Amino acid sequence: MRTDVHAHLWSEEYLRLLDSYGRDDTGTARGLGAGDGEAELGTRFAMNDAAGIEHQILSVSPQTPYFPDETHAVTAARLANDHYAEVVRAWPERFSAFAALPLPHLDASLKELTRALDELGMAGAGVTTSVLGRSLGDPLFAPVLEELDRRGSVLSLHPAGRDAGTPLIAENRMRWMVGAPMEDTICAMHLMLEGIPSRYPRLRIVHSHLGGALPMLLPRADEHIPWEAPDIPELPTVAARRMYYDTVAHGHEPALRAAAESFGPDRLMLGTDFPYQTGAGLRRAVTFIEETLMPEAAEEVLEAGAGLLPQGRDREGGQRV
Repeated sequence: MRTDVHAHLWSEEYLRLLDSYGRDDTGTARGLGAGDGEAELGTRFAMNDAAGIEHQILSVSPQTPYFPDETHAVTAARLANDHYAEVVRAWPERFSAFAALPLPHLDASLKELTRALDELGMAGAGVTTSVLGRSLGDPLFAPVLEELDRRGSVLSLHPAGRDAGTPLIAENRMRWMVGAPMEDTICAMHLMLEGIPSRYPRLRIVHSHLGGALPMLLPRADEHIPWEAPDIPELPTVAARRMYYDTVAHGHEPALRAAAESFGPDRLMLGTDFPYQTGAGLRRAVTFIEETLMPEAAEEVLEAGAGLLPQGRDREGGQRV
């Protein structure tokens, strides 16, 4: 089943709640065709059908429920997850979802993760590359990674849209064109430098946008390790192949080739970044894979995301017997 692992859907109720808690960027999620209205969903399904995409795994990132106030974070996360559960129940053949977590509040996040996976049937957790400025490699987040690893579950990563913490991006109109792939790159390196891919071998980590600049940097990173980070358990070229990467590259074939050669095509999964790629762009998100990779590898990439779906669900959303 051709499954898109990088797609978004937001309810207006959820975005208004984030606004009320002080989020300043929800406007980037509005007016794009990523709502839950009947007309918007019908248009989405028609575009997916035209592109040959059978299923999407949804995430609210980067509109995540991260707030210093725990009550705000929990309220927003529960609203997001309950909404996704309703959407998946209504359209099980079309959608699955990654759970939102009320980070950085660990006890609350573990409680919500358990509810989302056990009661709501979600495919894993969707988080951003940093949480209120903290790296995912921070030991603070280890309990969440441990629980996902224990379950053999999925951690889907998406840029936070916070300029990789640098004013050189924030003040120069590059938040998404440059800042986002830099956040992907930095997050992947943080996880590898902390030894997370080898420490949690059952955890399936999925990075956005081919891992940012990671395919171009791995040999350089290997050569710098002895004097910059000599204590890491394995070289980046090894650690990188323990993780997965979606194919959002805006149809850029050289980028896809670099990722396939750096990680192996078996580490790649179809991603579209819907609604930021629609129409012809959505179709290109599929065809550039078919045109860049050998046919068998291309089909493997296009269908790999189906392996992330909650255990026991078939393509019609029912239970396997």
